[in-house]
Amino acid sequence: MGYEDSVYLAKLAEQAERYEEMVENMKNVASADQELTVEERNLLSVAYKNVIGARRASWRIVTSIEQKEESKGNESQVALIKEYRQKIEAELAKICEDILEVLDKHLIPSAQSGESKVFYHKMKGDYHRYLAEFALGDKRKESSDKSLEAYKNATEVAQTDLAPTHPIRLGLALNFSVFYYEILNSPDQACHLAKQAFDDAIAELDTLSEESYKDSTLIMQLLRDNLTLWTSSETENDNAADTNKEMSDAPAATPAAEAKPETKE
Repeated sequence: MGYEDSVYLAKLAEQAERYEEMVENMKNVASADQELTVEERNLLSVAYKNVIGARRASWRIVTSIEQKEESKGNESQVALIKEYRQKIEAELAKICEDILEVLDKHLIPSAQSGESKVFYHKMKGDYHRYLAEFALGDKRKESSDKSLEAYKNATEVAQTDLAPTHPIRLGLALNFSVFYYEILNSPDQACHLAKQAFDDAIAELDTLSEESYKDSTLIMQLLRDNLTLWTSSETENDNAADTNKEMSDAPAATPAAEAKPETKE
């Protein structure tokens, strides 16, 4: 199938909410080893964000039920739930490994602009983070280390190539700070990163273009929401992992913009 046909079918699959097929079509596009347009990049992001997002939500629900049944001592139910949770984890792992391979083999090597480099390294950090959310032991450490490295690579390029008000730079700071809070259990570092990004953007808000204004101010609000949450009382912080806000892999005004109800990425 041709490049243009794959892009068109991906758009069609999005309208039909058939995201697995959208993923397959955008994988064909991404494998062409050429820099994607902003629209194509966002289509890829939307596709994977939807297939992973549904399963992350399922995993959270099942894990919560498992913990409740464990506390009640219902061993037979816990055994069933554990098996079901592991099935969801296998699906999560497959999706993450799939996009990470596409990023490493095609998208990152083909990236030319600073914006696309930040976008893809951020995406790499996000999907390693999703693996770290459910992995244990050495696997968790490996995913965490790779996520940290990808976020650092993205940040290095963002600080030289993108303005502090750029939606992709702000989205990176938002997700990187959530990584520090949830995966590394470093609330101080999370707050520092989020506050720095917010303050840097505020300082240059008057230079913000009209087309980016909505995207950037939305992400700044998410940064501020997380800061409020993370600096609130210790009791509230016990539940913070379920309410942290993250950004999707694309700016808010694009079709990829999806802030989850339980988190904002």
